[in-house]
Amino acid sequence: MIERIAELRADAEAAIAAASTSAELEAQRVRYLGRKAELPNVLRTIAQLSPEQRGPTGKAANQARQALEALIAQRSGQLEAGELEQRLQTDRVDVTLPGSPPQPVGRHHLLTATRREIEDVFMGLGFKIVEGPEVESVYYNFDALNFDVTHPTRGRADTFYVQRPEARLAPLALRDQDAGQDAPRGTPYSDVLLRTHTSPMQLRAMELEPPPLYIIVPGRVYRRDSDATHTPQFHQIEGLAVDEDITLADLKGTLLAFARAIFGPDREVRLRPHFFPFTEPSIEVDVSCFMEHAASERCRVCRDTGWIEILGAGMVDPNVFGYVAEHGYDPERVQGFAFGMGVERIAMLKHRVPDLRLLYDNDVRFLEQFG
Repeated sequence: MIERIAELRADAEAAIAAASTSAELEAQRVRYLGRKAELPNVLRTIAQLSPEQRGPTGKAANQARQALEALIAQRSGQLEAGELEQRLQTDRVDVTLPGSPPQPVGRHHLLTATRREIEDVFMGLGFKIVEGPEVESVYYNFDALNFDVTHPTRGRADTFYVQRPEARLAPLALRDQDAGQDAPRGTPYSDVLLRTHTSPMQLRAMELEPPPLYIIVPGRVYRRDSDATHTPQFHQIEGLAVDEDITLADLKGTLLAFARAIFGPDREVRLRPHFFPFTEPSIEVDVSCFMEHAASERCRVCRDTGWIEILGAGMVDPNVFGYVAEHGYDPERVQGFAFGMGVERIAMLKHRVPDLRLLYDNDVRFLEQFG
């Protein structure tokens, strides 16, 4: 029996050494050390041997099994290292390629998508897009737009003013003196601010280009407001059309085309008298409600009035043209209309967003609804 164990051990050692893959080595392990292999069966039958044979035979069988297990472990490590090296050589991965499956490329934010949709509508109507500075002067933001010097929006409670570097170093008494004795109470000494609307580009565009002029001005604006329907920074789109024989009917037709493109082909618009410093006459513009009205519930959007306010507009005040008359905008010869809308408001109305702050929370669960 001991001679047979030695033969099995020698055969197994030769077979293990000859194995060239992990699969072949596993097959040899099963062949010589598996449950049905001859060597394990020898250990199971030791009790049937005579007492004088049990000790030597059991010792030889255990030594053979332990030696083969150690040899298999050693050979397995060698084969796995070689196979890993081979895979590294043949299975190179280009880490610059997209993942598998590829990750989604993302989508435009709801405000960006709404702004681009509005831009597309007006570009189709013949308007071009221009942009202007967000840090603006008092002259373009208020003075040239016909704002009275006592208008409340000029105050620091409503507008973010920016100090010039030299103003920060000036003594306080000099600052008060710079404000002027005739300036209304609370007038800031700085003549630089974060623009409160995109309307300053009306003047800047007319200074650069003679009539006819048809532009829209998208961009960020800043006001001291913060609640469910207002944020300190938001987005506006200003519109300006200047030409000869422009009338309020042209303004209504333009806004009707816009409302139907954004809110649906069955929409109507309504004009209501209002006041803006830089338009005369001035109007508020409503669109007919696009929500489904149930007899048992009050409409949360229009409150059962049938109309939703969407923007302000009007005919350009001749006083505004007076600031750019030398650039070809003679108020006796040209007329124009202007309008301004909040991108957030259009997005909220169209997509039924209940709280403006949801647009800025960056909650992917909310934003993914509008992909």
